[in-house]
Amino acid sequence: MSAEPVADSVSPPSLPVTFRPTRTRAVLYTVGLAQLAALAAIALALPKLTGGERISFVVTGLLVLAVLLLLARPRVDARQEGLTVVNLTTRRELAWPQVLRVNLRAGDPWVTLDLADGTSLPVMGIQPGIAREAALRDARALRQLADAHGTGHPTAG
Repeated sequence: MSAEPVADSVSPPSLPVTFRPTRTRAVLYTVGLAQLAALAAIALALPKLTGGERISFVVTGLLVLAVLLLLARPRVDARQEGLTVVNLTTRRELAWPQVLRVNLRAGDPWVTLDLADGTSLPVMGIQPGIAREAALRDARALRQLADAHGTGHPTAG
């Protein structure tokens, strides 16, 4: 998807709405829980392990699960007042007028927002990784919301 505005006659989604990479989250949760179960089963099944070794297997599984849950955290919450962008370790509140443009170009790992202060903000909650069509649809919807609720002037291409 290029950076030009969407000319769809479809109205923006109703607020509040949350955008998140659902398939990616499902994969991360599944893998995290499966590896934790496997490591716990190994810890219990191996008879020659000491208590400390068994605990280290389970703790390792919990640490990997924690990292995968962190990777599943990104989302974008759109409300009447503005956006909340939640990335891996940061959370940022934005008023609609702060968002000048919503970008998702070919090859981008996720959406970026051009902000009124001249900076860009990555939006990891919309990523085309394993669900490209859903990411394109979500990026269009977020662009429509930004155009409708921002300064009142759709972004120019």
